[in-house]
Amino acid sequence: MLALGVAAQTAGTIFVSTPAFLIPLLHSGQGMSLAQAGLLAGAPTLGMVLTLVAWGALADRFGERRIIAGGLALTALAIAGAIAIPGYLALATFFLLGGMAAASTNAASGRVVVGWFAKERRGLAMGVRQMSQPLGVTFAALTVPSLAAGTGISAALMVPFVMVAALAVACAIAIRNPPRLVLSMLSGAAPVPNPYASGGFLWRIHGVSVLLVVPQFLLSTFGLVWLVTEQHWEALPAGALIAVSQFIGAVGRIGVGVLSDRVGSRVRPLRWVAISAGGAMLMLFAATTMTVADNGLAFTSVAEMAGPAWVGRALGLQNTGQFIAASVVGPVMGLLIGLVGYPAVFAVTALFPAIAVPLVPGAEAEKDRL
Repeated sequence: MLALGVAAQTAGTIFVSTPAFLIPLLHSGQGMSLAQAGLLAGAPTLGMVLTLVAWGALADRFGERRIIAGGLALTALAIAGAIAIPGYLALATFFLLGGMAAASTNAASGRVVVGWFAKERRGLAMGVRQMSQPLGVTFAALTVPSLAAGTGISAALMVPFVMVAALAVACAIAIRNPPRLVLSMLSGAAPVPNPYASGGFLWRIHGVSVLLVVPQFLLSTFGLVWLVTEQHWEALPAGALIAVSQFIGAVGRIGVGVLSDRVGSRVRPLRWVAISAGGAMLMLFAATTMTVADNGLAFTSVAEMAGPAWVGRALGLQNTGQFIAASVVGPVMGLLIGLVGYPAVFAVTALFPAIAVPLVPGAEAEKDRL
């Protein structure tokens, strides 16, 4: 179940990441401004923002298999539309619709981990699950830029189409809903209290994650175009560098997950990662590793604090805040880069992890809630 959840999330991430790796072609080859290309690249994440909570609520109600498989099937249809119908408006529309559908895997695959793994193994398991985002970016970075430069946008979009369609079929056949969560939904027990009404713990974790996602998406969106247009790298080695850093970040998510299991806390390692990410942003591409390490910790903490009856909606809210920030990063940072240049924007972005550090809840609050 964990392998299928990771694969499904990775396939969705490949699609969501693909538009960012089209930016060099759109900007240098087809004359788009960075702000315009960033807006197009942000369309899938904007679509995810619109539907994440709804998909989470549906996962709470109907379980993982239907939501993941159905959402991936709808994503494949949206990609097919983007391939078949020419024009930037159609491309943006289908990117938006695809993002709305791809959001299904975010909350539902997180439920797989919560349902099938005990608390003392969840940090490791969620770290493995959270590898899907950097692995998806890695795969897209290695394939999309060279395909787009050589044969155009439609050929590059075939990569996420094949992956998403294949995983839709695999998940429909093989995913099994966690029995503990299914029984809790069918038991007829009294409604579980809203975990957001009993303190600010979850809201603080959401806020920390929003702040930490800004440098992550800045580097994943504009790192490639910076290397190609400013440093004059070829598309293939530039994509390889992004891919390597993302892969190391993926492994780092497992490492911090294991660390959180060992220390018995998700928020203590989360604070350490926030501190490290702020410093790493000043070292530029070391930041592509550090800025992706926090997600597994934050997701595990949210899932545990929300409880099985609320985990889908809570993870949907967690993702919503992150993708609101991510959808803004493309056009806003593209505009700022055009005005003040890459070095100044990289330096300013280091402030976001610094602000996040004091927002991380204390370990005592975590123990009280558990």
